[in-house]
Amino acid sequence: MSTEITISDAAAILGVSEQRVRTLCREGTLTARKLGTSWFIESSSLMQYQSINHTIAEDHPSYIPKQSKPIALSFFSGAMGLDIGLEKSGIDVRLACEIDKYSRQTITLNRPDMALIGDITTYSAQEVLDFAGLSKTDDVDLIIGGPPCQAFSTAGKRNGFRDERGNVFLTYLDLALAIRPKFLVIENVRGLLSSPLTHRPHHLRGPQYSPLSFDELPGGALYFILNLIQAAGYGYSFNLYNAAHFGSPQIRERVVMICARDGTKPPFLTPTHTEHGEYGLPRWRTFREATHDITTHHHINFPEKRLRFYRMLSAGQNWRALPQDLQPEALGNAYTAGGGKTGFLRRLHWDKPAPTLVTHPAMPATDLAHPEEDRPLSVEEYRRLQEFPDHWQFAGPILEQYRQIGNAVPISLGTAIGRLLQQLIAGEAVRTIPGFRYSRYRATSDAEWMAGFLAQSRREEAIQLS
Repeated sequence: MSTEITISDAAAILGVSEQRVRTLCREGTLTARKLGTSWFIESSSLMQYQSINHTIAEDHPSYIPKQSKPIALSFFSGAMGLDIGLEKSGIDVRLACEIDKYSRQTITLNRPDMALIGDITTYSAQEVLDFAGLSKTDDVDLIIGGPPCQAFSTAGKRNGFRDERGNVFLTYLDLALAIRPKFLVIENVRGLLSSPLTHRPHHLRGPQYSPLSFDELPGGALYFILNLIQAAGYGYSFNLYNAAHFGSPQIRERVVMICARDGTKPPFLTPTHTEHGEYGLPRWRTFREATHDITTHHHINFPEKRLRFYRMLSAGQNWRALPQDLQPEALGNAYTAGGGKTGFLRRLHWDKPAPTLVTHPAMPATDLAHPEEDRPLSVEEYRRLQEFPDHWQFAGPILEQYRQIGNAVPISLGTAIGRLLQQLIAGEAVRTIPGFRYSRYRATSDAEWMAGFLAQSRREEAIQLS
C-alpha cells in the first residue's frame, strides 16, 4: 500500500508553493485523492515527478561502444521524435544536440548513454566528434536536424536569416559541411520554401526601384542554402511531405531535404500509405486507430465559456456547425476577421488523421478537442498521434510536455527517412512512384520549386523593363 503525504509536505519536498502542488493534483500530474478540501498525494507519484522535473541534464560524451550500424549525429533534437524514427530503421543515433531545458531532460531520461551537447554555436566540428566518440578518420553516415523553424514559419514575421534563429540554421549547415557526412538531412516547415533571405520593405518596390535580387525574392533563403550545399559538392533533393503518407495518424507537412556527399540526387521518400488506398497501399491511419485503447488521460481544460459551445458540437465539427445566431458570440472579435478560422472550436474526426498538432491544444484559434469528450486532447493522445512509445518519458509540467510533443517530427516520417538512407548506403534499389502527390500544395519538389523561383526572377526583371 502506497504512502500518502500532505500538500504542505509535498510543497516542502519540491520547493514550490502549496498552491502549485494543488494545481499539479488537479491537473493529474500528481496522483492524489481529495478528501473534503484536503489533498493526499501518493509518495511514489511525487518521487517520479521530482526525478523527471529535477534531472540535471549536463553535456556529456557518448557512453555507447562503437557499433556496426550506420552512425547519425542529431541536432535540434527536441524530444527525439525524428531520432526514434531513425533508430527504428536501424540507424545508431550517437549524439543529440539540444538547448531547451526540458527537452534535454527528456533526452537524458530516455537515452542516458547518448552523447548530449547544448548550444550548437559553441562547438567546433572536432568537439562534436569527440563527444560522439568519433575521430577525424571515422566516416559519419548522417547528420540530421531541424533548425528552429519560427524564422521561416508562415505564422511568423518571415525574417528568414535576418532572424537570430536563421543564423543558427547557417551554423548547423557550416558545422555539418565541416564534418562532411555521407548524407545531410535538413527538416523544416513549409515556410522555408517561400522565405526571402533579405526582406525589402514594400514601399521600396516598384518600377522606380531596382528589381528584387535573388536574396529578396520569396524563397531566397532556400536558394542561398542550395548554393552552399552545391558548392560543397553535395547533390540534393527535397519535397514537402505529408506525414500521413508514411503511416502517421496526423496531417503534418514538413520540408525534408536529403543531401548526398557523392553529388548524386537522392530519390524522394517512399510512401507507405495513401488517403484512399491508391497504388495498392493502406489507407491513412485515423485518430480512432491511434488512440482507441488509451485508458489514462492527463490534460488541461477548456474555460467554461468555450465548453458551453463544445457541448453543442459533434465529432468532426467546428464553430460553423453552431446555430448562426451564436457564432458571433462564440468567436468574439475573430468572427469578423478574415481567414477560414477552421481551428476555432474544433472537434477532431474519429475516422480521419488528426490535424497538425500544435504546442498547446487549447488556444482559441487552434483548438484540438476530443471528438466526443468535453476536453482538449490529452498528453497521452498527443504522444500517440506523434507515435512516441507509451514508455517514453517527457520531462516538465504538462504544458511543457504538450510543447515538446507538439514540436516533434512524427516518428513514421523519421522512419521513412532512415529507411531511404539505409537503402542508399547499402546500394539497394529504392521504390519510387512517379507523379506521387506528397502534399496538398503544388510545386514543392526541388525541380518544380527551382523552376518557379527562376521564373519569379524573370518576371521581376520584366516588370522593371516594361
